[in-house]
Amino acid sequence: MSKPILGIIGGGQLGSMLAIAANKLEIKTVIFCDDIDAPAQNFSNEFVHGQYNDQNKIKEFMDKVDVITYEFENIPYETLHEINKIKPVLPKPSVNRIIQHRIAEKDFINKLNIRTTRYTFIKNESEIDALQDLLPGLLKTTTLGYDGKGQHLINSIEDLRGLNIDFSKGYILEKMVKLKKEISIIITRFSNKKYEIYEPIENLHEDQILKHSFIPAHISEKILEKSKLWSMQIAEELKYVGTLCVEFFIDRNENLYVNEIAPRVHNSGHLTINAFNISQFENHVRAVCNLKQIPLKKISNAKMINIIGNQITVYRNKEFNSNEFFFDYLKKEIKQKRKMGHVTTLID
Repeated sequence: MSKPILGIIGGGQLGSMLAIAANKLEIKTVIFCDDIDAPAQNFSNEFVHGQYNDQNKIKEFMDKVDVITYEFENIPYETLHEINKIKPVLPKPSVNRIIQHRIAEKDFINKLNIRTTRYTFIKNESEIDALQDLLPGLLKTTTLGYDGKGQHLINSIEDLRGLNIDFSKGYILEKMVKLKKEISIIITRFSNKKYEIYEPIENLHEDQILKHSFIPAHISEKILEKSKLWSMQIAEELKYVGTLCVEFFIDRNENLYVNEIAPRVHNSGHLTINAFNISQFENHVRAVCNLKQIPLKKISNAKMINIIGNQITVYRNKEFNSNEFFFDYLKKEIKQKRKMGHVTTLID
């Protein structure tokens, strides 16, 4: 039986690494992206440039592929839904519909009796005075936020009033926890309801952007088991197919909270490329293309550092040791706070 041609919506570094993983499995890929300079086209078999609501370009893309996935969650639900009527989209568009809206996402998690931080939906400035109990907190847009974009630290009601924003667009206020550390679980669910779960990854952020990830995470056995269990519950309830990331907070009293769900491969999982026999990217391709599931085996402990902005110029001229693996995302333009590459180091 011939292998399917995989369509990937989105052309950033996650798309690049998915295309590389697919190529290893002798699966051809077609990237569809609204960025003419999308770096993933350097690693795919074909590239279609177009806006995500351009029906002609969407049809051109669909005609070239057998199954479709995506590298980021902010693709319009309507686009994915219409594509799914003709070609299978995995994960299902209904997953994106939940995850794209922070209130819907939090409500979904809480209905599974899984703990999140306390939160409320704000749609009118008149509601501000009743929010003292949720401070200090983080005010976020309900849609389209990542890497700290669209977020404001709020310590007082006066901070909220001073923002001068239009609350009618919809905001979520999340009460801050007394944070001890952050971890993530990368999990792949296959269509036969079987799983491959990577061990928890510990993450450190700078300026609300992921900077360091490492395994093993320095956590208790109780937290380890609960984070895996909750991740499986979430993936099962979503009837998910592919690789998913669940991000967690651990507070100073060892309470575990789900921060958010990423319905895709994830930055913290880049170290799986070198630290495991099967990376998060390969497992995603295997799941969405209905290929054989291979049991995970850990090769080494590891740490990963994101290369941000101008730092990339130093790394492009650097010599690396045999246990260090540098990945240049080949982005055409260097921007402040932009992820430009990463280095994974294997540790004895």
